Amino acid sequence: MSVRGVDDEIQPGDVAVFEGLRPRLEAIAYRLLGSAAEAEDVAQETFLRWQAADRGQVRVPAAWLTRVLTNLCLTHLQSARARREVYVGQWLPEPLLDGDPMLGPVETVEQRESVSTAVLVLMERLTPTERAVYVLREAFAYPHAEIAEMLDITESGSQQVLHRAKEHLGSRGARTEVDRDAARKVVEEFLAAATSGRTEPLVRLLTADAMGAGDGGGKVPARADVIVGAQAVAHFLRGLLRPSDAKRRLIGGSPEAFAWTANGSPALVVAVGDRLVGVMTLETTADGVAAVLSQANPDKLERATRVWAATDHGEPLPTGW
Repeated sequence: MSVRGVDDEIQPGDVAVFEGLRPRLEAIAYRLLGSAAEAEDVAQETFLRWQAADRGQVRVPAAWLTRVLTNLCLTHLQSARARREVYVGQWLPEPLLDGDPMLGPVETVEQRESVSTAVLVLMERLTPTERAVYVLREAFAYPHAEIAEMLDITESGSQQVLHRAKEHLGSRGARTEVDRDAARKVVEEFLAAATSGRTEPLVRLLTADAMGAGDGGGKVPARADVIVGAQAVAHFLRGLLRPSDAKRRLIGGSPEAFAWTANGSPALVVAVGDRLVGVMTLETTADGVAAVLSQANPDKLERATRVWAATDHGEPLPTGW
């Protein structure tokens, strides 16, 4: 992404330093905020701070920029919490499709967990400081000493905050690691069951305590409450994925469905042309699909739509839609 608002005072080398770190900064901000659009904005504000700084006095640019970005995110989270209290319906994070650089590092279990849709939802339970410590330590392996310096707390305080964060997140069934081929099989089986006209095949794929939630942001219809239990989730999904002329009018055409991955999990991507109208993430465990999280708010699908349009996504799945 090109830098916006650059004046003639900043040197090309300083711009290059920032641009080299931008993907990592945006990946941190996304995990902290759950929004790609807000992550881009905060990263850009960090660049403006870098532009205005006495850069000759900055010994380690990466550490300086990470600290500035993290503290901007903490401020942003305070206001975001108030906004989400009046959000229409369920709030879910903005999905990132496979290949999006904002996903950041996903080499370890902790890194993959920290960017999963389900964990991003759970992180809404944390205080801004707990979320920052959890993300910096678990996803980016910063030492507690560096985290403490960034957040103006003690090293032991950082360790205690991480312990509290993990307690608040609670224990979860281990996610099943999937590659794109495995994800496709999961999504194909799920979609076939959901469109079979019967709930039983879908119930068999879900865990007994499976939950479902959708985010329409007040822009498109979405159920306002969280659905819990395999039978209830299956019944709702059967109706949601049943084709109708009214649904086609609502989304502006006949949809196509694709098997993909989003935030490291199998995902059903629904598109009209190159425009995404829904991303349904399936959080899978050894016992089955534990969560079905559907993002349909068009404001939260803009980045995913750009990534999708530039991707060779192959042939759609057979649906009868």
